[in-house]
Amino acid sequence: QILGKVYAVLSDEKQRAVYDETGMVDEDAEALQDGRDWLEYWQLLFKVTVKDIEDFQKNYKNSAEELADVKAAYMNFKGDMDRIMESVMCVDYTDEPRIREMIEQAIDSGELPSFKAFVRESKKKMMSRRRRVEKEAKEAKKSIDELGLSGENDLQALIKSRGRDREKEMGNFLAQLEAKYGNSAKKGGKKTTAKKRK
Repeated sequence: QILGKVYAVLSDEKQRAVYDETGMVDEDAEALQDGRDWLEYWQLLFKVTVKDIEDFQKNYKNSAEELADVKAAYMNFKGDMDRIMESVMCVDYTDEPRIREMIEQAIDSGELPSFKAFVRESKKKMMSRRRRVEKEAKEAKKSIDELGLSGENDLQALIKSRGRDREKEMGNFLAQLEAKYGNSAKKGGKKTTAKKRK
């Protein structure tokens, strides 16, 4: 809604002129009251589907860009595979052997230094990482199933779900404010009236 209002003001000459001169926006202006479905509008401008993400992953994996990202992560984190796997895009635990092989080849060719954290990583640490990411993958799948996200409109459904959650949180917040200050405001109002009568 905020982005929608910004766009409406900037794309309307009169509104923009008023804003440039005064720094104020006329909330009742026709440009801001057109009943446009802003969610739908922004999705048209910036439409991202599950297929788009999957296509990006296919093109990214085993690309020169991924290799550069893996090398940069290796250098940044001094060979710490936990942090490398967390920072490289589109990877999960099943990609670790592939990522490890990329790094080993770069070390063998002299492109990367041999960090102790990488070459001497213990089996215990490897297994701990694998268990952790497998658990996270199960939790993610459970969340997807609970939210009913399973098709082309996954992102839209997630946005709507989060929007509902935010509305509920705001409703709870307002209810708490009303409960906390509503009664005292009424009492205060009565005292003021009493004082005026005196």
